Amino acid sequence: MEFRIKGLNPAHAVMTQSIDAVDEADARRQFAMQGLRIISVAPVGRRRPFKRGSKLPVVIFSQELVALLDAGLSLVESIEALTEKESNVALRRPLERILSRLYEGQTLATALTEHPQTFPALYVSTVRASERTGALRESLTRYIAYQQQIDALRNTLVNASIYPAVLLGAGLLVTMFLLGYVVPRFSSIYEELGSNLPLASRLLLEWGQLIETHTLAVVATFAAALAGAGYALSRPATRAAIGAWLAGLPTIGEQLRIYQLARMYRTVGMLLRGGMPAVTAMQMSSGLLGESLRPRFLLAIQSVREGQSLANALDAHGLTTPVATRMLRVGERSGNMGDMTERIAAFYDESLSRWIAIFTRLIEPLMMTVIGLLIGAIVMLMYFPIFQLADSIQ
Repeated sequence: MEFRIKGLNPAHAVMTQSIDAVDEADARRQFAMQGLRIISVAPVGRRRPFKRGSKLPVVIFSQELVALLDAGLSLVESIEALTEKESNVALRRPLERILSRLYEGQTLATALTEHPQTFPALYVSTVRASERTGALRESLTRYIAYQQQIDALRNTLVNASIYPAVLLGAGLLVTMFLLGYVVPRFSSIYEELGSNLPLASRLLLEWGQLIETHTLAVVATFAAALAGAGYALSRPATRAAIGAWLAGLPTIGEQLRIYQLARMYRTVGMLLRGGMPAVTAMQMSSGLLGESLRPRFLLAIQSVREGQSLANALDAHGLTTPVATRMLRVGERSGNMGDMTERIAAFYDESLSRWIAIFTRLIEPLMMTVIGLLIGAIVMLMYFPIFQLADSIQ
């Protein structure tokens, strides 16, 4: 939010200055740091949100910060260097605000909490835990590796879905072209043969006549249906219902469960390696699970809080696999649960990547077959009367 402050400079001259601050107290603090006496403070408008694409990239920021810390710079000097080299005003502003908090003696985690849209809660908690152990560089390195692994898995899923999505879109466009342009023209040709056509051909041609007669109404209905579907998909309840339906499918549901468990184990492992208690790490990771797994995970957290081992608690509530359970028990015996949970996540990632590769190889020819049969059926129904007429002439 922007504040307009009226005050007195050291020469006792009245001056007015605009300051971008979180709240009025922050504006007063910034103004006082300049050695000025405040007369009045008034908000003049809300701070404009960062434009799309101008959000500070957390991973790149962390990589550069780690590089500067490795070079021997202090934390304040590193933030100063990152602020000075940033030419984008939208990206420079949060760095300046973080730097001002460090000048005031606040911790880095406290400064980061003022920017929740840029720095997620997991990142702030990682930094806060590292401040207690004095291992900021190591914690940031772990977070960078964690985020890169999450992005790699997400990219694998996206890349695997691109070709099927393009194939499905092309098939739908061809089908719509046939039904919306070609079929109406055939319907006018076969109109006089109406009762002599097969039932399927008559229904197809009647659809063509409907398109030709009420084109605007059909287009408006189709657009309204698309808009309604888009709105429904934007609702959390609809997405939750779709997720619950997918989770109920035999094979796909199990792989979705593995995907959620992999993210949960990786996050718990990163937090445990950063020195965070097991219950706190689990609580922070609960948001990564879907509605079907989250209640069971909360029960597992309660069991751990009551003294039950992590492996037994997760196994009792169906949040492990046989391999993961054995690895967790080994981690408990060795006292190295952080590394072990990250290894479990890596094992899940490899299993999921193999399944995606197999599923993609199967779904692509299956979709091509279904789309080819659909388009072929439409073409055959359009040309069937011609074949029938040729047989009658012979």
